[in-house]
Amino acid sequence: MLSIFDWIRLSDNGAELMATLEYFKENKPDIFPEEKAIAGPVTLMNRPCSRCWIYPCSDNSGTDSIFCKTCHEIVARSRQMGRKSRYASVVWANVNLLPKNLNSRKGFYATSNVFGSYILEPSHFLLVLNRYKIKDWLQELLLYHGGSIKGLLQIFPTCGSTNRGNMNDILARAIQQDARFPMNMLRVRFFSSPFQLFAAHKREKSGMLTFEIMEFLDLLQMAFIYRSLLRPEDQQLVKELISLENPNERRFQWGRFSGSLKPEARDMLDSWNIPMWTKHQIILLYELMEYVEYASS
Repeated sequence: MLSIFDWIRLSDNGAELMATLEYFKENKPDIFPEEKAIAGPVTLMNRPCSRCWIYPCSDNSGTDSIFCKTCHEIVARSRQMGRKSRYASVVWANVNLLPKNLNSRKGFYATSNVFGSYILEPSHFLLVLNRYKIKDWLQELLLYHGGSIKGLLQIFPTCGSTNRGNMNDILARAIQQDARFPMNMLRVRFFSSPFQLFAAHKREKSGMLTFEIMEFLDLLQMAFIYRSLLRPEDQQLVKELISLENPNERRFQWGRFSGSLKPEARDMLDSWNIPMWTKHQIILLYELMEYVEYASS
């Protein structure tokens, strides 16, 4: 009999992951009659479910008969979740204390911003939420727990099935890496692409991966301010100007650009001294802008 966590790890893509969490929130794990607990030997006329390869196919007619009852339900639900999954982020947590209201699914966890959650044990949980609400969730975490919650939060987007891997590969890699740090503070490991988990050392070496919780919240707040004060075309121009190799040309063009901005945007760029930022700092800022909402000034 597969556990709920086994079903979660069968997810081929983000939509299936969300569908699995939704299904088991509403239903107990599927229990088959004793004689049909698992499928029989594979023959031309008798094949197990083509998704889990454990349980027999259901009696549904049509192409869905290639799935068992549970896989059929998960796949059917996932077809309605493709759009939502593109705006979802996954949090895999290894912590000393479960967040308040997570188990009861109250407060923040009862809102439409949370697409699904699962508690594996008192020290591990999985959360799928709207990526624009990560900052709000982290702030609530600190509000309720302050410095008492310690461990590691790995944040990464959902993904589809590709030749580089799929959602269950990403989850397996996150689980493998979750005990690399001591429980002396709350850290965040941020992956802008799920496949970065396969080569986390490259992102770590660039200083773009692991942060103390308050440091990461400050970075999200900076991304929020930057996105809100600069128009999209100005954001693109900043990247182009900083990448200019000739320092004299860069200073000249930056002066012209700065003079065309609104005072609050110009003050922001001057106080942050963005022209002196490293390449990796700029990349991280633009990655984090995909995780904060736009607020019109």
